[in-house]
Amino acid sequence: MTTSFFVSDLHGSITRYESLFNRIISQKPSFVFLGGDLLPHIHRSEMIDNKRIDDFITEYLIPGFRKVQKQLGCNYPDVFIIMGNDDHRVEEEKMIAAEQRELWKYLNNGRYKFGPYMIYGYPFVPPTPFLLKDWEKFDVSRFVDPGCVPPTEGYRTVDPDYDTEFSTIQSDLEVLTKDASMEKAVFLFHSPPYHSYLDRAGLDGRMVDHVPLDVHVGSIAIQRFIEKEQPYITLHGHVHESASITGHWKQQFGRTMAFSAAHNGPELSLIIFKLDDPSQVERVLI
Repeated sequence: MTTSFFVSDLHGSITRYESLFNRIISQKPSFVFLGGDLLPHIHRSEMIDNKRIDDFITEYLIPGFRKVQKQLGCNYPDVFIIMGNDDHRVEEEKMIAAEQRELWKYLNNGRYKFGPYMIYGYPFVPPTPFLLKDWEKFDVSRFVDPGCVPPTEGYRTVDPDYDTEFSTIQSDLEVLTKDASMEKAVFLFHSPPYHSYLDRAGLDGRMVDHVPLDVHVGSIAIQRFIEKEQPYITLHGHVHESASITGHWKQQFGRTMAFSAAHNGPELSLIIFKLDDPSQVERVLI
């Protein structure tokens, strides 16, 4: 069985996570992919049973997956996880610690071979108007769209382990996939590809300094990578309103099947697909 779940942009919502956990327990997928923006905003706490949750990963996310693991036993799925631009990298150590407990495989600019498949994880997005820059990089050059803040500015919760002036998404993907076969490559991206159904932002008519804003906010590097290398499956999030604007949450680029789990409603957007036949795919809103 290769039934796979994909979710993204849960932003610390307890109701969405509970919906996810319940579906994993009832449907027993083989694989679960979480595509970033998983945690609450740093200044927001969640409440569970009238108890305040300040440390979301330690007090809720890890216990939640442990509970699922305990209930499913040997049927517990392989879980692959990345962070997103709204997640604070200072929390990354907890993600890594949970990986060591075999709750999930944390893929920050990394890869993991599973049978015939190579699973890649890449959390970085091109520059946004937001000030948190833990998971933002220049895309293919040092150009920054009007209204956006360069990754050399803003703030970070940890010191970067790369040169923020010259590191790009394009160069990262070249290093990450050098000489690798893309025939069975599955990419867990946070950013969608540029100028697609999956990166359409609600910026119509908006201007900065009399310059109209681009309504497509995805990554040019990811777009070019998909078009050139033709990976097997790509998974995306980040732009919540895209599907409601375009009417599309999936798109095919040559042989590549691309899905987005981003959603601008209160429900959990759950993408269900067969890893061995990604044409068998559906989106359900729970």
